[in-house]
Amino acid sequence: MAERDGDFKDALKNSDILLPDGIGITIAAKFLKGSVIKKVSGADLHDYLLKDLNDKGGSCFYLGSSTATLEKIEKRLKKEYPNIKGYFYSPPFKKEFTREENQEMIDRVNEVSPDVLFIGMTAPKQEKWAIANKSLLNAKYICSIGAVFDFYAGTVKRPNKVWINLGLEWLGRMVSEPRRLYKRYLVYGPVFAYKLIQQKLKTGNTISNSNSRPDAPVITIPSSLRNDEYTAA
Repeated sequence: MAERDGDFKDALKNSDILLPDGIGITIAAKFLKGSVIKKVSGADLHDYLLKDLNDKGGSCFYLGSSTATLEKIEKRLKKEYPNIKGYFYSPPFKKEFTREENQEMIDRVNEVSPDVLFIGMTAPKQEKWAIANKSLLNAKYICSIGAVFDFYAGTVKRPNKVWINLGLEWLGRMVSEPRRLYKRYLVYGPVFAYKLIQQKLKTGNTISNSNSRPDAPVITIPSSLRNDEYTAA
């Protein structure tokens, strides 16, 4: 999708943090560069941030999805994380927002200046919107987490841990939502694999034989910097 949509590709490249949200990404990292990375889903990030916000008495804003879904999220949030101040807004369901609609969303967020802004508008719209409006939003963290809205609301069931631990969460999701997800996995999956092979053939020898490129450093962000602003996709 990023190869066909330049704005989406730029949004991914310009995000501060990219989560390896899918077994395909971890396989690609191993296949192309020999890197062993762990899958970190949007649901994992969401759970982590909620626990952190609850401990600190922080706030979060859910931007996206339907009003009915947001009401379910609000109800569960109050029960599980009573120390969090939650805010919610359902934007219009459309491919592109008008200037007025876009400003309304920005104003709603900035009225409360949340610690975390969760965006659930589906990819690639949510990533492109986050990057385009990042400088206008008063939020410490901006996270595009898509389907997590439905998982947390309970309107869509996330595959159980057996599927997840086997690296087959994608299969569990496709079985539960075949009409919506079959193209992503059965059509785009092979295309992704083909592009990986192309990239390996193009750069494999250069990467494996080069002695001039040092190993990437491991960077730990100290707790004192946690108030910095980040955009994650």
